[in-house]
This record gives sequence, C-alpha cells and structure tokens, in this order.
Amino acid sequence: MRQLLQISDLGKAYPDGDGRISLFEHAAMEVAEGSHVGVYGRRHSGKSTLLRIAAGIERPDGGSVRFEGVELTTASPARLALLLRSRIAYVSVADWRPNSGESVAQHLALSLGGAGLTVGQAERRALRELDAVGVGGSEANSAACRLSLMDRTRVMLARAFAHTPRLVVVDDPVLTSSLNERDHVYAVLRELARERGIALLVASEDLTALQGFDVFVSISSRELCSSEGNATVVPFPAIARLGGSARDALS
Repeated sequence: MRQLLQISDLGKAYPDGDGRISLFEHAAMEVAEGSHVGVYGRRHSGKSTLLRIAAGIERPDGGSVRFEGVELTTASPARLALLLRSRIAYVSVADWRPNSGESVAQHLALSLGGAGLTVGQAERRALRELDAVGVGGSEANSAACRLSLMDRTRVMLARAFAHTPRLVVVDDPVLTSSLNERDHVYAVLRELARERGIALLVASEDLTALQGFDVFVSISSRELCSSEGNATVVPFPAIARLGGSARDALS
C-alpha cells in the first residue's frame, strides 16, 4: 500500500525559562493511503503538536514531513494553504468560529466557496454531509453559534469530509462524559473514512475511544503494550507503518 504521509527524524522543542522542553527527537511515522491511526497520549504529551505538524500547520525544529511527495516543512504558505483546502483536512473543536447569524447549513456551504462549486451545488453538498454525520433536518437550519459541543464536532467533521480530502487529521474529536455520544461520533468518523477511502490521523486522551483503528501510536511512554483489541500500541518515536497488521507495524 502506498504511503500517504511520511514523517522522519522529527524534532520539536519549546522554550522553558532558560532551557527547552523536548517533545520529539528523531521521531518517525508513516501513514498509508486509506489507513486509520489513533494517537494516544495524556494531556500535554505532544499529540496535538504532532497532528499540527503532520497537517503542515506547524513547523518542526528538524526532520522531514512529506505528504504525497510534497515536503511540508519547506513548502510555501500558498502551497500549504492549497493542501489544507483540498488534500488535508484538519479538525479541532477549538477552531469553531461561525459567523454571526448564519445557519449550520450556511456555515458549511460557505466553507466550500473555494471548491469550484456553484452556490446551489455547495448548498446541496452541505446538506448531504450534514445528514451523513447526523445533523440533518431542522438542525441544519438552526443557528450555528448555538450548537452544542457535540454538534459542533459533527459539523466540523462534515466540513472536513465535504472537501473530499485524502487525509483527515482530528485532534480530540469528542470532549464529553457520555460514552454513547463518544462512541457514536467515532463510529461515524471511521465509517465515512472507510466508505470514501480516506486516511485518518486521530488523537485522543482516551485509548478505549480509539478501538477499531488500524494501529495506535503512543507518545505518553516508550513502553510497548497490547491494546484491548487486535491492534498494537507502538512506542513513539519508533516507526509505525500504518495500514498493515500489528505485526507489520513492528517490522
């Protein structure tokens, strides 16, 4: 299976007083086309930083991040913006910023403005995508600024898939105490990605939420351990070849 995302020799550190805190040193990971990877780590472990680097939003201190052969660490802002509009979709609930007075459907349709669609085509695609994530009917016409946290997550996933990307990167998609709501959103996320052959890179503090993903990458420790499912937790920064079996991931 062809590799979609290739990260190698990744390094990232942040200033801390007179010193620096290192998140990654010589980290490496590969994501194959259509594969699904869950990144597990505690809060402040660096998983959000890893996802932002993988999507080309944040630059590492060193190393290589290649998406479909394009080196993201040296790509121009215009090239990165184009990739984020068409090939990579990055989702973070913290980025929810609807315009005042717009409906949910209008919010999603407006996000498709650069996709070469007519107004009518954008509106129809918006309604289809909202229905696919369970925000249809009257909810699609409700005020976007009044959505619950869970519905915001669903709408942001709909917006990501509406652009037909090759890779969807999602940072902690479900911030709720309801296990039913959490499981439903993750199930919808995996189902849509499987149906459309889209690769997933999803971070969560909850390892059980990532059940059903092909491989887990742990950045909370360097210990190798088994998950409750058939996949394997791979110690980060050991290389994880995603999209194959757990045994393949350790080769």
